[in-house]
Amino acid sequence: MANSGEGKVVCVTGASGYIASWLVKFLLSRGYTVKASVRDPSDPKKTQHLVSLEGAKERLHLFKADLLEQGSFDSAIDGCHGVFHTASPFFHDVKDPQVELIDPAVKGTLNVLNSCTKASSVKRVVVTSSMAAVAYNGKPRTPDVTVDETWFSDPELCETSKMWYVLSKTLAEDTAWKLAKEKGLDIVTINPAMVIGPLLQPTLNTSAAAVLNLINGAKTFPNSSFGWVNVKDVANAHIQAFEVPSANGRYCLVERVVHHSEIVNILRELYPNLPLPERCVDENPYVPTYQVSKEKTRSLGIDYIPLKVSIKETVESLKERGFIHF
Repeated sequence: MANSGEGKVVCVTGASGYIASWLVKFLLSRGYTVKASVRDPSDPKKTQHLVSLEGAKERLHLFKADLLEQGSFDSAIDGCHGVFHTASPFFHDVKDPQVELIDPAVKGTLNVLNSCTKASSVKRVVVTSSMAAVAYNGKPRTPDVTVDETWFSDPELCETSKMWYVLSKTLAEDTAWKLAKEKGLDIVTINPAMVIGPLLQPTLNTSAAAVLNLINGAKTFPNSSFGWVNVKDVANAHIQAFEVPSANGRYCLVERVVHHSEIVNILRELYPNLPLPERCVDENPYVPTYQVSKEKTRSLGIDYIPLKVSIKETVESLKERGFIHF
């Protein structure tokens, strides 16, 4: 796959993020020239890990852009063959969901895609969506149910359940498809579940924090089941979605769905001396797991890194970065 990007210019929005940083790394290693947008290019916490990547000196260009500012992506996207729109906020402690999550996700998607329609060079746009935009529609999710790309989350359900992040991703993806249809843009969405694996950026991201919380002296684990996937598989899928001509529509990215108790079991197996939580946060039956179809992602050539490896990589990376000491 080396040098498949030679002579090609692509843009990555929100380049300092967890998935985006790996995407930039892989794009550079394949010979692409990368125009990377960040909110604040003068903040070393956001850019140092990017400018030190191999190939960055020659082929990485940083641009200042803000999701809420119309036209702020024009110069970053101008002249690009492909655009990877990964910028979207992801956190749980939300005071004002509209301002903190929904506006940046939805208006940001509109702004980026509008810049794409202005640039005649853009052949395809790969949008980082989420399983959040897929799985929350009120249909039962049990071990005999397989969620696939035909599922769409229901915005009304998200709103009544106050699932603000889920709502932001659902509305953003909906916006992307509508605009693509209207403007004739070729877009593909990547819909990963909880993304874990090694960190390139110095700051802690929300999904890695989910693992960190379990080993930082938590007394209980959450009663929830999530899909999990390695960040390197997610970054790779983005590139395949751009490079494979037949790629289209959405791609659910989940190595497997497990209950939090299973994550604790894997951690116990890997690190027998860690003080791990012994019990669930509540007395209710465990939230069931379900299946997620891998058929469509297989066509992108994604061969998933096993969950146990992803968890080990996450913990080793958190150790290396000084988030845990043992």
